[in-house]
Amino acid sequence: MTPLRQRMIEDMRIRNYSPQTIENYVDQVAAFARYFGKSPDELGPGHIRGYQLYLIDEKKASWSTFNNAVCALRLFYQVTLKKDWMIKHLPYGKRPKTLPVVLSKEEVLRLFAAMPNLNYRIVLMTAYSAGLRVSEVARLRVEDIDCQRMLIRVRQGKGRKDRYVMLSSTLREVLGGWLKVAEPSNWLFPGARAGQYISRRTLSRACKAAAEAAGIQKRVSMHTLRHSFATHLLESGTDIRTIQQLLGHAQLKTTAIYTHVSDDKIRATRSPLDLLARDKLAEWKTEPFQNPQAADAPADLQANG
Repeated sequence: MTPLRQRMIEDMRIRNYSPQTIENYVDQVAAFARYFGKSPDELGPGHIRGYQLYLIDEKKASWSTFNNAVCALRLFYQVTLKKDWMIKHLPYGKRPKTLPVVLSKEEVLRLFAAMPNLNYRIVLMTAYSAGLRVSEVARLRVEDIDCQRMLIRVRQGKGRKDRYVMLSSTLREVLGGWLKVAEPSNWLFPGARAGQYISRRTLSRACKAAAEAAGIQKRVSMHTLRHSFATHLLESGTDIRTIQQLLGHAQLKTTAIYTHVSDDKIRATRSPLDLLARDKLAEWKTEPFQNPQAADAPADLQANG
């Protein structure tokens, strides 16, 4: 490890960044340096601008990935290298306001059924049942499953916060059988290497493959299960404050996005067309359809028919 990388890691450790964030930021700065084939302390504002354009134009990175790279470079240049010029040359990209992808309950079942590996299927079920992030479900310990109180302890989630989520009675039965067979001693879902938890990348690839095998046309990731968990709770009548606590969101406005995703109330809302005079609408239904090219059709219909 180079002294520069070590210093950046120490800067983040002093600020109590999570291990996942430290790893991510180091990877982002390393990717920036590899792109130019130079040490990052030899690169300046022009290189940063060029790299940002590369992320947008060539790599087609999402705005989340783009801004993640900006966060890493800001910390590296401002904190580790103490460069005064870095802030104005490292703008964030404005993220488009999009709605999360949500699976229907039937699609969730299809996803589980299409997962050929039983171990991974149980991980997916655990993530969905409690709305866990992929990093949270991967790092669950055996002792985090409290069958007596029917709770799951989530250690140091996003923002370095612990929280409790409910333990599904169905999941408790599934995990009971899993523990008897797998006999994990520390991590609930051990990885390929001894003493390590299951790889997040491995889970992500397995989830994507299962979605394709299930014939789900939506873009599915492990985080889709978390979105689906929140939306299904909202549609079943769970209040949004409870969902906020379960998801570990610091602000209610973050959770409020699911009010735009849940479609139960949308389907239940009557269109004003349904409130018009039904007798007149009934008459129109019996009238024969006309060809827009007919002589008596409006000119705009004739032109665009």
